[in-house]
Amino acid sequence: MKKRRPKIQENQLSEGEHHLIEYIRHETKKRNVNNVTRTNAYLAYYQRFPEIHWAFLGHMVSRNGGWNMTDLKGSLLTRILSSEEQKEFFSFLERGNWLIFQDIYPQLLLYEESIKRNTNLFHLLPWFHVSFFMSVIWNYFYRKRDRYLLTTALIINEQSYLEKRVIQNPYYQSTVLETLQFKLQEFLDLNQIIFPFIDSKETKIIGQTIHKFASLHERILLGKRLYQLLFDPKHCVSIYQWANLQPHTGSRKDFWPHLFNDVDESVPGSSYQKRIKDCRIRKNAPKLYSPILKYAWEDMEQNEAEKGDWYSDWNVIDYLKKDMSKESGDIYHEYCKTLEKIEFSILAKEAILPKKS
Repeated sequence: MKKRRPKIQENQLSEGEHHLIEYIRHETKKRNVNNVTRTNAYLAYYQRFPEIHWAFLGHMVSRNGGWNMTDLKGSLLTRILSSEEQKEFFSFLERGNWLIFQDIYPQLLLYEESIKRNTNLFHLLPWFHVSFFMSVIWNYFYRKRDRYLLTTALIINEQSYLEKRVIQNPYYQSTVLETLQFKLQEFLDLNQIIFPFIDSKETKIIGQTIHKFASLHERILLGKRLYQLLFDPKHCVSIYQWANLQPHTGSRKDFWPHLFNDVDESVPGSSYQKRIKDCRIRKNAPKLYSPILKYAWEDMEQNEAEKGDWYSDWNVIDYLKKDMSKESGDIYHEYCKTLEKIEFSILAKEAILPKKS
């Protein structure tokens, strides 16, 4: 990559550039309120600029982030995690979701303005503390329109951006990543990303599982696999159709109302009874509670993002190479088994621990 160019001094910016920077900051803040507002913003952007594949990938992965957040208040994990642990996990997920949006959305809006004005505006990226790596990539994309390269670079950028700010953050290391509960989550394969799609009027799922979430290398490879899976011609139109038809609420009822409900059907205080078999609810058993995000968690104020450019090793460009292998995305039975394994963990825990009077 080329030698880093210095950031333009403030007095060198035109009045129009000043206004544009403030507009982008305002629009980013307005949409960076919670998981639902972010997820919706990604889809709306993709609808305007379908050549930016990452926007749709970001939308679908962000949906999963919302489901993970509400899982913490749902039928299953509330019986495994304490209230304090639920809050710590939510804080971890929300911080990552917030950080990615405040980094990526200004980039997307600069591209939008560049197209509208028919002029390259990526010299303004440093004003949003965007990595030098992405400045080079966006300038190349503006000339060549290489969709695969841009999407893969954004995957690398966002995961690298999170690495020191969240994954290597001592607070999250001690409260989440090193806890028995997080290791239990990895054991139970809870780190699954699923893409619902419509097939013969039925909602089915494909996806991928990550087993080493704390590994930057594994997260980047996962992102590339998910990108390949999402834009596979076999499923892409059907997934996009589902996403447009189903508003994102944060509840897993969005994709499987036969299994999940955003109203808790269980009897308060009752012990857990096994109710899932092959992603179906047993006869006369209540559905799994999966709340809507706005009822599960209040909006969370975030501290300003930590400064610093993650890009320091040019070898990261090796990730830009195309992977020609094909992933099937078959995840239905794995996801169903995950739910059943969580049920088993709940029953085992309740059998060991004395009931509260």
